[in-house]
Amino acid sequence: MKLAVAAAVLLAAATPITAQKATPAITAALADASRPADQRARDATRKPAELLAFAGIKPGDKVADFVMGGGYWTRILSPLVGAKGRVYAYQPEEFIKFRAAYADEQKTAVAGLSNTVALSDSLAAFSFPEKLDAIVTVQNYHDMFLAPFPKGTGEAVTRKLYNSLKPGGVLLVVDHVANADPENKAPTALHRIDPDVARRELEKAGFRFAGKLDLLRNSSDPHTAGVFDPAIRGKTDQFVFKFVRPRSQ
Repeated sequence: MKLAVAAAVLLAAATPITAQKATPAITAALADASRPADQRARDATRKPAELLAFAGIKPGDKVADFVMGGGYWTRILSPLVGAKGRVYAYQPEEFIKFRAAYADEQKTAVAGLSNTVALSDSLAAFSFPEKLDAIVTVQNYHDMFLAPFPKGTGEAVTRKLYNSLKPGGVLLVVDHVANADPENKAPTALHRIDPDVARRELEKAGFRFAGKLDLLRNSSDPHTAGVFDPAIRGKTDQFVFKFVRPRSQ
């Protein structure tokens, strides 16, 4: 009997979760008139309602838009968590050095959002002022495992993400993760994407895998127009993984 229960749990974790119904709070956040028109236009491919329902983020939560790019998720999370919640929009100093416009995008994203705080420390130094209910990291998680970041950066950041969450807190990873290479090759040397890389790294840090959502495969998000494998260039072969910090730790 115990073996049957264990097998059922493992099977459930491996099975993609279908789209979940958006809560009224999520629907209202997406309809917020302060969101830029270009961001609202991306909703069809990025499917934010399904992603946020999957994450379980709700009003009053303390959350982070980790490795923020452009402020898309910050502008949704802010009205969703409301006045009693808090959003930390984190853009690493290292990313700003790669692309100076990231700093301006961060300022624009948080402008006028009274419940949002911009953070821009280095990956080695960052910390959140309080324990979080949820962290959303989109499209940049894999970068920390690649040159020019020092070897071990990705592993160290993953441990910090774990420690930043409350017990029971959720980490939602939305990415097209590049294949982690033991030689820490530059991104131009990569030839495929591998979601299992993220899962292995996060589970090593103590996270419990809580399911995957396959809504974003083969969609037409322009973010991947410059990826290195011609077979997937111009497409988003992204995955969405949900991880939980166990309550017992």
